[in-house]
Amino acid sequence: MTHALPGYLCPEDGTRADVRTAPWCCPVCGGPWDLDFAPDPAIALEPAAGPHSLWRYAAALPLPGAFAVSLSEGHTPLVPLAERVHAKLDFLMPTLSFKDRGAVMLAELARRLAPERVVADSSGNAGTSVAAYCARAGLSCEVFVPEGTSEKKTEQMRARGATVRIVPGGREATARAARAAADAPGVFYASHVFNPYFLQGTKTYVYEIWEAMAGRLPEVLVVPVGNGTLLLGAALAVEELARRGVRPPALIAVQAAAVAPLATAFASGAEDAEPVPQLPTLAEGIAIPAPPRARQILAAVRKSGGTFLTVPDDRLREAQRDLAGRGLFVEPTAAACWAAVRPGAPGDPLQGRTAVIPLCGAGAKTGLAP
Repeated sequence: MTHALPGYLCPEDGTRADVRTAPWCCPVCGGPWDLDFAPDPAIALEPAAGPHSLWRYAAALPLPGAFAVSLSEGHTPLVPLAERVHAKLDFLMPTLSFKDRGAVMLAELARRLAPERVVADSSGNAGTSVAAYCARAGLSCEVFVPEGTSEKKTEQMRARGATVRIVPGGREATARAARAAADAPGVFYASHVFNPYFLQGTKTYVYEIWEAMAGRLPEVLVVPVGNGTLLLGAALAVEELARRGVRPPALIAVQAAAVAPLATAFASGAEDAEPVPQLPTLAEGIAIPAPPRARQILAAVRKSGGTFLTVPDDRLREAQRDLAGRGLFVEPTAAACWAAVRPGAPGDPLQGRTAVIPLCGAGAKTGLAP
């Protein structure tokens, strides 16, 4: 049934659309959709009574009724890293990245809408995740990737039944190709940036921290930011839990020093970010020169009383090796938050506050940074 699905809402101009018939972006401004949805704080959250998956938070999610798509994602461990700092091990998700949180929501939504095929664009983790959950849902899937994408990643997509389209050029050219395909009839665009159901999935990251910490949150949530899907999901959860009386944390957003449009905008006091050159960096997963949700990301960090930090590649290398020495082998992008706030980091950004950082992607996908 799709009649009960919350509709889309454009945060820029207020345009509304039915999820069953809407284009993939706002038809007025071309921007990404938000969702016209807020869970009722009067409805009890009882995750321990739910399944061992993201769907344990069904009361706070916008897909009512029985769900069919799952790989037992979520419920990842929270382990101590340093005094007052914990890491959440999202690299232990079924496809080895946090993107499973959003991909399972998109696949369940697509299953209910029954398109002819699903289209996605990605440089790696998101495409792998969408391919996996489309396979689970029995949906035809096509993933557009930039030329030069790791063969290990495209192999995983194909192994899960997805058709892989290699696009000449970089990440922006790939997105344009996918969006052109998404304009065709019968296509569902599983965009982790433009579709707000993805953010509804990533918000479970914070709900799980709340559950693990017995109904509270740390003083700081440190989050890597490229397109901002984890940070915006975290901001949604923080706002929803605040309505239940939970004290909200500050959000510290981390970008790669080589590609940091949001950090630059934040430092200048700007409400939006200007595009920056696509320079090489080890943190390729967050190297987004022009994030479509920049205004929302900047507003969320400011509202929380947080800030932006940047990390150069040499500190990423050190942080990846330091985590490996603690038994946690993650990809370089996933080491960005630890590089920014670990003991001895410049400026002492945590200032003694309790914090949780996400380890978002497994090092098995990338190997050690050269």
